Amino acid sequence: MPHFGTSRAIGFQIGILILLASPLGLGIKASPNRQQTKPEPAKPTVPLSGAGMFKDYCAVCHGKDAKGDGPAAPALKHAPADLTTLAKRHGGKFPDSYVANVLRNGVKAPAHGDAEMPVWGRLFNSMDSDQAIMYVRISSLVSYIKSLQAK
Repeated sequence: MPHFGTSRAIGFQIGILILLASPLGLGIKASPNRQQTKPEPAKPTVPLSGAGMFKDYCAVCHGKDAKGDGPAAPALKHAPADLTTLAKRHGGKFPDSYVANVLRNGVKAPAHGDAEMPVWGRLFNSMDSDQAIMYVRISSLVSYIKSLQAK
């Protein structure tokens, strides 16, 4: 992790480390009995590869086909969303800004489900101090999820 030098930044780094250590943190891997999760450190991926980032950060819960059936899904209180039906659930139009906002800030409205999903904006920002790279990461993920929509 880069060195920031301020107490606020150090607190942020500690928060990221705690998130990484939590079972609902970034790199979650299902244990053989599929009832528990084992945290693993998040690895930076190429920001332009929405598919690569989805595989590394999202598929463990949402599944490789984004249908909400990833190997860690049984360990969660609520099933992860089927991301292939986002457009269908939003009147036939893919909600680009909504998805970007959820990735950046997490889910805040109880009507949209539980907020067990990690807030990727903070993680991506911690990987790269350049805000533009975080924007590219989020945009790449949004584009990839959009490409998975059921026809």
